[in-house]
Order: sequence, then structure tokens, then C-alpha cells
Amino acid sequence: MPLSVEDQLAIQQLYARYNHAIDSGDGAAWAACFTPDGTFSSATGTFTGRDQLQGFGAAFATRMKARHWTNNLVLEGDADAARGSCYLMLLRLTPGEQPPASILVTAIYRDELRRTADGWKFASRTVVGDS
Repeated sequence: MPLSVEDQLAIQQLYARYNHAIDSGDGAAWAACFTPDGTFSSATGTFTGRDQLQGFGAAFATRMKARHWTNNLVLEGDADAARGSCYLMLLRLTPGEQPPASILVTAIYRDELRRTADGWKFASRTVVGDS
């Protein structure tokens, strides 16, 4: 059975919670967007499991003030597992400067998602940079 509308909306909310958590430095909330054995891979490295993910999520906001902006989400899957991809634009915020934000990175997220007892989670998330 293909993804229901309810599943698609729940996954969209997962993507939004992920962005809010990483931008605010809430490592626990960011790690909670992944399965316990989940993996995040980017140019920064690969982080697997709740402890590594929580550490990365908490440290992100100490390195820079940023906003993750995602769009053009495409989902395929069924009631238990899905693949997702979306465009990413990472904005570096520079308070007091004009303009107050600049594009730091553009990329595509490639995601594997699983339904868990706690709802949809990322099993793996890979950032594929445009440069």
C-alpha cells in the first residue's frame, strides 16, 4: 500500500522538526528525529547512533547561527518504510550585517525513513552537496 496522506503529512512534520532542532542547537530533539541506529552523513562526517547524533546536533549551533531551508520534498514508499529527497539551502545568519543572511550551502538530502512506535524517523540521511 502506498504512503497515505496522513503518513506524508507526518513525514513533512519530521522534516520541519529536524530543521528547527538543528538550528536551535537542541541535540536531543535533533537525534530524536532518527531511529536509535540512525545515520547522518555530510561533508562534516558520518554520525551513527543516538549519542553521536545528539553530540553533532548540540554542537551545530555553537559553530554558526543558521537556518536550514528545505523544499521540493518527494516521497515514495509504503506504510512501513519510505525514501525521501528534498532540496536544502543552508543560510548563514550574520546579525548586524546587510543582508542579514547568506547562502552557505545548497544540496539535496537523500533519506531512508522508517515507521517506528514513535512515528516516522530517519534511518539514514545523506547530504549530497551541489558543489
